[in-house]
Amino acid sequence: MDWLVDFLLNFYGPTPYLLILGILLLCGFGLPIPEDVTLFAGGLLAYYGVCELWLMIAVCFVGVMIGDSLMWFIGRRFGRKILEKPFFRRLLPEERITLASRKLNQKGSKRMLFFGRFMPGLRAPIFFTSGLLHVPFVRFFSMDGLAALISVPLFVGSVYYFGDELDVVVRWIKKVEHG
Repeated sequence: MDWLVDFLLNFYGPTPYLLILGILLLCGFGLPIPEDVTLFAGGLLAYYGVCELWLMIAVCFVGVMIGDSLMWFIGRRFGRKILEKPFFRRLLPEERITLASRKLNQKGSKRMLFFGRFMPGLRAPIFFTSGLLHVPFVRFFSMDGLAALISVPLFVGSVYYFGDELDVVVRWIKKVEHG
């Protein structure tokens, strides 16, 4: 993460915002950089005065929502084709998909979509699967958006306000993530 922050601190004007937004969008396509690390970097940029806090929170929120929506759309558009591959067909037979679809489209899916935002390792699979199983986009977007309204300002703001005690912030964020 240090290399990302060092890299971003060399830019001024709209460039840091665009880079953070771009990284978050690439995370939606599966870039192996955790979204939380990018939010952390956005908070540090605001802490060091390179960016405005509220604008960075807004940029991060938009990037997170677009990236998550991309995962949903990829699941919706290409999910069945992926499941046609023999390896995935053995892992997820049609009966399981039908059962999961029924469960996901019930009331509990709102909670799962909401809490999926707070599960770093399961976030992308949950959003991909919700697209694959045709969870209505409005339900997905509203639940994920509600959770992002909590998590994005919390991550970016905590790094901004407690930037001089980053080790404490990192420990606190890890405790929250691991619940």
